[in-house]
Amino acid sequence: MQGKVEICGVNTARLKVLKNDETQALLVRCKNGDKDAREQLIAGNLRLVLSVIQRFSSRGENPDDLFQVGCIGLIKAIDHFDVTQGVQFSTYGVPMIIGEVRRFLRDNNPVRVSRSMRDTAYKAIQCRERLTTEKGKEPTVEEISTQLGMRREDVVVALEAIVEPVSLYEPVFSDGGDTIYIMDQVGDSSGEGDWLEEIAIKQAIRDLSDREKRILSLRFLQGKTQMDVAGEIGISQAQVSRLEKGALGKIKKEIR
Repeated sequence: MQGKVEICGVNTARLKVLKNDETQALLVRCKNGDKDAREQLIAGNLRLVLSVIQRFSSRGENPDDLFQVGCIGLIKAIDHFDVTQGVQFSTYGVPMIIGEVRRFLRDNNPVRVSRSMRDTAYKAIQCRERLTTEKGKEPTVEEISTQLGMRREDVVVALEAIVEPVSLYEPVFSDGGDTIYIMDQVGDSSGEGDWLEEIAIKQAIRDLSDREKRILSLRFLQGKTQMDVAGEIGISQAQVSRLEKGALGKIKKEIR
C-alpha cells in the first residue's frame, strides 16, 4: 500500500494539507452550517486518514475499503468536534478514525463475537486501565471481575474472544538469514511425546513443596504479580522470585 499513489480514485500525492489556522476557521464555519466549509475540511484532512490506515496495512485488508471507512471516521470527527475546547482537530480526529477502522475490522472478522461479549470485554479493558491508574500496577482478573460484579470466568472468556487471531505464517524472528514463523514454534499434538511430557509435568508439580505450589498457582493460574504474592503469603518479593525460579527449575529438570 505504501507504493500506491491512488486510493478510491484519489491521487494521494496531490492531497491538500490544511494549516492549523485554516482548519480552525473552517471548523467554525462548519458549525454554523457552512456545507462548503465541511467539504473543504474533509478534502483537507484526507492525508490524516491515509496516515492512520497505514498502521493497519499488515492486516491484509483492501486499502480502498480501509480508506473509505477512515473517511467515515473523519466525517464523524468533523461533525462532532467542539471548537470551544481549544484542542487541535487532529488530536480529536485521529482516535475517531482509528476507532472506525477497528470497528470495521472487528465486524468483518470471520470469527464472530457476540455484541454482549464484546461489551463485557470493553468494560473489562476500561476497568483494567482505571485500576492501573489508581493503584499504579495492573490489576488481577479477580479484581476486575469484582469491580464489574461479574464472574471471573466470564471476564476471561470475553477478553480472549476479542483477541485477534494470528497467522501461522507471522514472522517472530529473523536475523537476516532464515526467518522463524509462529508455525515453527507450534508442536505436533499427535505424537506420544505430548502425553508423556504432561505426565512428567504433573509428577514434577506433585513433588514441589506446598509453598512452591501455592506460589505457582497464584502467579500463573490467578495472574498475580510477585508483589501481590509476597503480600498474600507474607514474605518478601525477592523470596517469591527465588522460590518461583527454583520451582520452575525443578519442573524443567524433570521433563528434560
